[in-house]
Amino acid sequence: MIILSGGTGSPKLIDGLRQLLPDEDITVIVNTGEDIWSSGVFISPDIDTVLYLFAGILDKNKWWSIVGDTYNTFHQMKTLGHNEILMLGDRDRAVNLVRTHLIRSGETLTEATAEIAKRFGIKAVILPMSDDPVTSVIKTAGGKMHFQAFWVSCKGEPDVLSFEYEGIEKAKLSSAVRDTLEKEECVIIGPSNPMTSIGPILALPEMRNILKTKKVIAVSPIIGNAPVSGPAGKLMAAKGLEVSSKGVAGLYQDFIDVFVYDISDDVLLPEEIEAMGIRPAALDTMMTDEEKRKKLAEEILKLFETV
Repeated sequence: MIILSGGTGSPKLIDGLRQLLPDEDITVIVNTGEDIWSSGVFISPDIDTVLYLFAGILDKNKWWSIVGDTYNTFHQMKTLGHNEILMLGDRDRAVNLVRTHLIRSGETLTEATAEIAKRFGIKAVILPMSDDPVTSVIKTAGGKMHFQAFWVSCKGEPDVLSFEYEGIEKAKLSSAVRDTLEKEECVIIGPSNPMTSIGPILALPEMRNILKTKKVIAVSPIIGNAPVSGPAGKLMAAKGLEVSSKGVAGLYQDFIDVFVYDISDDVLLPEEIEAMGIRPAALDTMMTDEEKRKKLAEEILKLFETV
């Protein structure tokens, strides 16, 4: 089973899948469009969330960082007048330091991720979407900024004029991602931001064409006219897209078989999804506890039996 992941929504669904499938049967292809260098350290936030989830150390109150982490280094650096975009915990920073060392020693991001996963004892396969750098850049009235600067430093407040994936024209699927996609039949598009979490993965050459040959189920991160969390609505509006589950389905229309939306969504009409040639499925997508995460994952796995 493959799941495309980024942000916080997809890891919640992965948490549900882990209650039903052995970790070794799960492969996660992770967004790297939000990766960033900070204080000489290479940080891959979405990869780390997935690593920490499978390692059993993810802070599930925040759905990022390591549970119980301390922030002594971050605060000491701030005292010395050095402000960082991301607030890294001390144990979190250690992981990023090891990654940076591995990359500077000549390993690819894929190889470095596999090595860290091995050291954590992780049995699932966690793959960066590409070994080539891709950066989600937001254009505002004040100029261009990295997604992390927009979302973390500026709290997502600036008006978004447009955004782009810098480096996408030169990036390619890693051989590990391509090989995995060739072997697996079922793919889940997790309920993460369709613009900056899932969007960069889909923008890679070959990805959409490969997905057209698979059984693909996508889960909407939007209920009504607002995302469950994050800036997806603002980014979709900047692209002239309807901020709704219908708008999300339109982004995936050319390759998905089933589109899962929340049962409480009073904006989406099932017939609108059917008109796209996609099968709609209304489920409870609010994964507020372990049992709900398991239930959603279970229902999605059942849907694959009918695709």
